[in-house]
Amino acid sequence: MAVAMLLAAAASASQPSSLEGFQPLSKIAATVDLHGSAFVSATPALLGDQGEDTEWVTVKYGWANPSADDWIAVFSPADFISGSCPNPSRYPDEPLLCTAPIKYQFANYSANYVYWGKGSIRFQLINQRYDFSFALFTGGLENPKLVAVSEAISFKNPKAPVYPRLAQGKSYDEMTVTWTSGYDISEAYPFVEWGMVVAGAAAPTRTAAGTLTFNRGSMCGEPARTVGWRDPGFIHTAFLRDLWPNKEYYYKIGHELSDGSIVWGKQYTFRAPPFPGQNSLQRIIVFGDMGKAERDGSNEFANYQPGSLNTTDRLVEDLDNYDIVFHIGDLPYANGYISQWDQFTAQVAPITAKKPYMIASGNHERDWPNTGGFFDVKDSGGECGVPAETMYYYPAENRANFWYKVDYGMFRFCIADSEHDWREGTDQYKFIEQCLSTVDRKHQPWLIFAAHRVLGYSSNWWYADQGSFEEPEGRESLQRLWQRHRVDVAFFGHVHNYERTCPMYQSQCVSGERRRYSGTMNGTIFVVAGGGGSHLSDYTSAIPKWSVFRDRDFGFVKLTAFNHSSLLFEYKKSSDGKVYDSFTVERDYRDVLSCVHDSCLPTTLAS
Repeated sequence: MAVAMLLAAAASASQPSSLEGFQPLSKIAATVDLHGSAFVSATPALLGDQGEDTEWVTVKYGWANPSADDWIAVFSPADFISGSCPNPSRYPDEPLLCTAPIKYQFANYSANYVYWGKGSIRFQLINQRYDFSFALFTGGLENPKLVAVSEAISFKNPKAPVYPRLAQGKSYDEMTVTWTSGYDISEAYPFVEWGMVVAGAAAPTRTAAGTLTFNRGSMCGEPARTVGWRDPGFIHTAFLRDLWPNKEYYYKIGHELSDGSIVWGKQYTFRAPPFPGQNSLQRIIVFGDMGKAERDGSNEFANYQPGSLNTTDRLVEDLDNYDIVFHIGDLPYANGYISQWDQFTAQVAPITAKKPYMIASGNHERDWPNTGGFFDVKDSGGECGVPAETMYYYPAENRANFWYKVDYGMFRFCIADSEHDWREGTDQYKFIEQCLSTVDRKHQPWLIFAAHRVLGYSSNWWYADQGSFEEPEGRESLQRLWQRHRVDVAFFGHVHNYERTCPMYQSQCVSGERRRYSGTMNGTIFVVAGGGGSHLSDYTSAIPKWSVFRDRDFGFVKLTAFNHSSLLFEYKKSSDGKVYDSFTVERDYRDVLSCVHDSCLPTTLAS
């Protein structure tokens, strides 16, 4: 039997291509030539017997002609070499394997494989609604030949509800719960059982969930429509309303089957958001460009996010010390390999199950030519925003337009969508202006803007080479809005490092202070927080005068509002969780009202 496998991965482009990590499986053409001397086996055959959604599997393999470039691939569904599939347009006449492997590892990862001709590797699997098989390839990644396939293994209930994802709703007293399962609405009815964590509380409430999915036809190009396609299952979202500010609640996701029995997920707790303007301790995490990585050391298509697990682990360890997370674009870097969305939701589930996880749209979620975006590039691998817009909830008026506001106590967040036009006259510009202008600063003094691409300032080498230190046309339409409405901090990702500017307006520092700001703020502080985990970006060698602190490392930002007058900003490295940059703001309401350049309304003499 001879079957060709061609895996075409879209180029990733959060920076110019010379900075991108190589995707090893992007150009594979493999023949199938099963050998009697080759074998692959996996144990245990039944996973999740006690309800686990993550399991370790031992894979044993070998054959008579081992070589250093042999490798083991993980496939799901297990049957990947039968049937017909749509071909990438660039290879119209080649038969294909129906789905790309989820991940792989070189066979000599096991000691002495080349000498003995057999080895053993442990893989970590998550419940992804289908069975799994493992395949042994020889010939390396350039000329691979399939020589052995294992028997299928599976989770006890592949359809089980998994990986809950909290997000704040359109109102402060609403929390949304989103999760993934294999149950269509015709098979089981999804709901959330929840209530207040308090002695003598009333009986729990059950709130029905809506169900969405998407199909291959929803994708805009390859590989998402071809070898990268994998059925995403069903995405369910329930809206828990009329929450009491700051109260702790428990919840549990479930599906009621036709016979009346219930398939339950795990139980978690969350704390309801504060009332807008409420004077209480409020702690915010901000970062972008995290991606995902494999704890078993295996490789996958976007294998250039080396800091991803460190960032995840630091945030899991520190769960009790923050309240809400903003991940400002470039989530899993799936780039058209849909299985990676499951991998990402599983990786961050310990965070998202307990804290609202608000996301922004990045180029690796949205961009694809001729699909209505602002950038006519192929960074999403054909996803054109569909998985991100379906897998996660965010309180936008139109889910295809990824801009929205969040009122969280003393904070207002205006989340923009840098993958759609933001310039003056557009719908997004009108939203940004409304979001910034309608906040009541005496009750919500801390005004934050965020977007994925750098619409402000960055001394990234590519931006510096263009001469503007920004995304082309990034801040020209927005800087007067930021100044007029006195935005405190503007966050961006896309550039994979950390940088903080002085308070700025029109490319000039408006304060000589670096760490302790007090009284009237004359400009906005711009922060690049794109070191969530993806491969790091370089700066220009010459440091601009406005650049206060730069760190080419993985990390994230924490904002702490102690009250209406005191804010603490901290940049922490993912490697150790320690603070490497910080500043404070101390001011009163009158300081927000004070006139600065281009911020004041016209006045007249009293009569």
